[in-house]
Amino acid sequence: MGILSRASYVIRSKLNALLNRAEDPTETLDYSYEQMRDELQDVKQGIADLTTQKKRLEIQKRKLEENVEKHNRQAREAVQQDRDDLARKALEKKKSKMTQIEELEGQIAKLNDTQDDLVEKKNKLQSRIEEFRTKKESMKARYQAAEASSRVSEAMTGVGDEMEDVSRSIERAEERTEEMEARAEAMDELEDSGAFEDALSDKDSIDRELEGLSTNSEVDAELETLKGELGKGEPASDDGEASTDEEIDDELAEIESEIDGDDLEADLDDGEADAELEESEVDADEQRN
Repeated sequence: MGILSRASYVIRSKLNALLNRAEDPTETLDYSYEQMRDELQDVKQGIADLTTQKKRLEIQKRKLEENVEKHNRQAREAVQQDRDDLARKALEKKKSKMTQIEELEGQIAKLNDTQDDLVEKKNKLQSRIEEFRTKKESMKARYQAAEASSRVSEAMTGVGDEMEDVSRSIERAEERTEEMEARAEAMDELEDSGAFEDALSDKDSIDRELEGLSTNSEVDAELETLKGELGKGEPASDDGEASTDEEIDDELAEIESEIDGDDLEADLDDGEADAELEESEVDADEQRN
């Protein structure tokens, strides 16, 4: 097989497959039915034309028959007037008309046979068209039922084109959602680790650790100074572990309570002293008087 033959074969096969996919059986059946109806209409038109032609020949035959009767009268009148020559001419014309009538009768007979044959074929074709119409409607109903059943089955199983598109959309949505969730978790993790602060600062990790140690040292020194002023210095714990925030808060609350109690007692003592001083002043005034 040559290159051109192979190319032609491939093209025809591709076109045939494309046409098979694009073909709608219901449309094909309707088109075939319309074609058969057109053929029936052509047959009817042919019968009508044939009948018209036959009618023309019959009209022409009647005219010739009238001429034959006319020539008969002319021949009789010529004989009565002893004009054999005229009678002979009339009879010759009659004979010619009779010959034409015979030819027309033969043509009319043939047209009648053709007409009868066409009418019979027309009736058969019309019967076939009616049968085809019944089968066509039945096939269309079966095809539409099968198509509807196939669509329902595809929808139930999810293998149809539409359901496939829906499934792909759901998969893409799930992938996009998972991607966004992972991105959000990554941002939270970077924020907790201080990566964003690192990006905004020109200090490295060593500088930040040193600053933290310096701050803790300053706080510890200030705390020791405060304890020394208040006489609340306590020896460091043997295990060397720092107190928790809750313990520190409890200790500060106790200190504040003790300070508030001392202030209240001092205020009460000052009040009693003032009262005694006032009484002594009153007694001194009474003695002077």
